[in-house]
Amino acid sequence: MPKTRQVTITFEEPDMTPMIDIVFQLLTFFMVAINFENTQADERVKLPKDMLAKPPEVRPDDELVLNMGYEKLGRQGQPVVFYTGEEIPVSKMLPRLQQEARIFRQTKVDPKAVTVVIRSSADVPTGEVQELIKSCQAAEFEKFALKATQEEK
Repeated sequence: MPKTRQVTITFEEPDMTPMIDIVFQLLTFFMVAINFENTQADERVKLPKDMLAKPPEVRPDDELVLNMGYEKLGRQGQPVVFYTGEEIPVSKMLPRLQQEARIFRQTKVDPKAVTVVIRSSADVPTGEVQELIKSCQAAEFEKFALKATQEEK
């Protein structure tokens, strides 16, 4: 009778360290990418809701995002533009917009080709938004996009 050798099967646990490292690197990458996308949004701006609002199909190459609302939550005082960490009244935006136009020209971008994205709170009067658009036009910007959120059905 032949002798049989008993083989004992042992299971080794796989080393999960490289897998966990990759998962954390991917999480970090997406967190950073999402933050870059939202840097131009201001949480003080509560966008109006509209049934026709839809995300743009093609993102413009060059854009200038202007957030417009009130200094504090709730409607108090004159609406302001939240611009580079400052709260600037609409009537005083023209010099800043002219400066932006100069910067675009220095980077070989015609301000007329730049899309000005206006993110205005729902409670800002339409006339104030029109004044901001007039200031932008005086600074040679010609393309505009107004942001709104899609109304829930």
